[in-house]
Amino acid sequence: MIRLATDVGGTFTDLIAYDDTSGAVVFSKSLTTVDDQSVGVLDTIAMAERSGLGVDAIGFFVHGGTTVINAITERKGVKTALITTAGFRDVLEIGRGNRPDLYNLRTRTPAPFVPRHLRFEVRERMSASGEVLHTLDQEDVARCARQCREQQVAAVAIIFLHSYANPAHEKQCAELLRKELPGISVCASHEISRQWREYERSNTVALNAYVQPIIRNYFDNLGTALERKGINCPTYAMQSNGGVASFEQVVTAPLTLVESGPSGGVAGAARIGSEIGETDILYLDVGGTTAKCSLIKAGQPKVDAEYRLEKTRSSPGYTIQVPVVDIVEVGAGGGSIAWLDSSGRLRVGPQSAGSNPGPACYGRGGADPTVTDAKLALGILDPLTFADGRMPLDVDRARAAIARVSLPMKLPVEQAALAIVKVTEESMINALKLITIQRGHDPRDLVLIVSGGAGPLLAASLGRELNAKRTVIPTHPGIFSAWGMLAARPRADIRRTVLKTVSEHEMDSIAQLFAELEQEAIEYFAGTSTARLKFHHYAEMRYRGQEHSVSVTISGGSAEELLSSFHATHQKAFSFALMTATAEITTLHLQTEMLSEVIALPKIQGNPQDTLDNALKGQRFIFLARENDWVACNVYDRNLLPIGSLTPGPALVEEATTTTFVPPDQMFTRDETGQLVVRGHAPMTGSESGAA
Repeated sequence: MIRLATDVGGTFTDLIAYDDTSGAVVFSKSLTTVDDQSVGVLDTIAMAERSGLGVDAIGFFVHGGTTVINAITERKGVKTALITTAGFRDVLEIGRGNRPDLYNLRTRTPAPFVPRHLRFEVRERMSASGEVLHTLDQEDVARCARQCREQQVAAVAIIFLHSYANPAHEKQCAELLRKELPGISVCASHEISRQWREYERSNTVALNAYVQPIIRNYFDNLGTALERKGINCPTYAMQSNGGVASFEQVVTAPLTLVESGPSGGVAGAARIGSEIGETDILYLDVGGTTAKCSLIKAGQPKVDAEYRLEKTRSSPGYTIQVPVVDIVEVGAGGGSIAWLDSSGRLRVGPQSAGSNPGPACYGRGGADPTVTDAKLALGILDPLTFADGRMPLDVDRARAAIARVSLPMKLPVEQAALAIVKVTEESMINALKLITIQRGHDPRDLVLIVSGGAGPLLAASLGRELNAKRTVIPTHPGIFSAWGMLAARPRADIRRTVLKTVSEHEMDSIAQLFAELEQEAIEYFAGTSTARLKFHHYAEMRYRGQEHSVSVTISGGSAEELLSSFHATHQKAFSFALMTATAEITTLHLQTEMLSEVIALPKIQGNPQDTLDNALKGQRFIFLARENDWVACNVYDRNLLPIGSLTPGPALVEEATTTTFVPPDQMFTRDETGQLVVRGHAPMTGSESGAA
């Protein structure tokens, strides 16, 4: 069976096909088609067919992309109405009183996605414990349906007070609306989130309804196109929680795809870590538009219960309650544009040249200098072999673009290019420190795994700056998010708000609640044997009187063991623990994973012809900061590097999807699973170098 994954990024659409039997890999890459992303997906499949992919043998297809986030950020969703409890029409407008930056008085609450004239009220009321205080007024629902028809809305969101505790009224309202409004998407909040906090739940259901028709249409079209191609197999989408779900499941809750692509890379990094014997990993993915980093501890990425869309220093953004792998993002990538601010300081990003027109060196009309232009001007990139030779680069255009910033700075083009790269690296270092040092994790205890088309160009320098244990460039780094999707399993995250004081007599009721959540998970994975389902139990806990909680693993046992784990977790997160204070659980979290086959990492069989001399492709002159001059640099073919051979920098290691730059003060080796390992000149151990 062939496993196929496609990943739509801001600049490129990637594909990877893996043959379970032979271990053969076929990959392709094309520019993202912004207007209809499915066109780019089909383009990559057509390119892969020309490279030998047999579509009739495909038995598994997974897709990740930016359709959801693009529809939201570009405001291209559908006309949406919201129906809520009488008196709560303006929750979306009021939002929260806190500011993202305490001292920024220019903070503004963003406009809600549902305008006030499309927010309707009905009479009903639940208590916080789920008791019915006022039955649902069906005449009010009928009135709302008439108004929705008159306003020609395409989607309706339902959010009732305390429906997380008892969703009966929401279910009743949704049933009535689906009868009254055929062909219109109806989305109730309990179908997406069973957590408290009315503003966050309101945002969640409103945005879910806003994009639902778009995503349904997108996946219907993609599924039909795949069938026409002869791909008739189970189809999955990469979710933001690091797992996959069927097309049918994600259409119900499309917000679970908000960070679809980056989560594939995180799943892949965890898979690589398991193969090289590392469970604590710092992962960085550098694409054309952004760089995203995530932390993996004990082999598991951290998953947040909330996600903040469009949060900036001057805006709190939109908080939504969907599980998302904890990702810190910075607007710096291969296509990020270098520019001078009003003070003459060099900045890079967050604006990006994207795929159209792209960096100046693409020759597609771009004129602004980018990180890719800088790397080409420094000799790091080969203009003839970029993108496996399918996209030749123009060095003269790159140098002309860089001159737009080098002339005002009175620097040679090479020095300006070095400055562009340095500013980019500093942005990424800040993001990497934010997710490690500022959260109580020492980078020296972590392995840095770097992927993305632009990541390996910067990886060694970033690893040296952080003093990471070692830096690893995984197999197929330029399409690693797609590769990682083949390492992800079907997964579901179910959360339920409960307020319980931690005590021995409450442990039985907690176990009973988890049993109910497990039954929900079994229904979600209908038709799957429970023996193939793996359950992970967590609790959101806090000290009484606190606002925020920390996530604690529950592995059975006593209340005393749970409290001990909570105190330790709180100490690590906030640097203090209140051993005598009352602790309480606010939310139970069940993560369910379906055990299934994932992409393998077979050991590479040593070939006597794989020598350093045979791997040497030649030399290329590159401009180095330390020498302040052009220096001859060896260029190696990654696929021909001998296993376990230590090689000093400076060096360039080329492959079809990217180039790895190893500075003069670093060494590199290729291990027995094909990973490229980089670190300083201190001797590596056998396990670190990949030697037997």
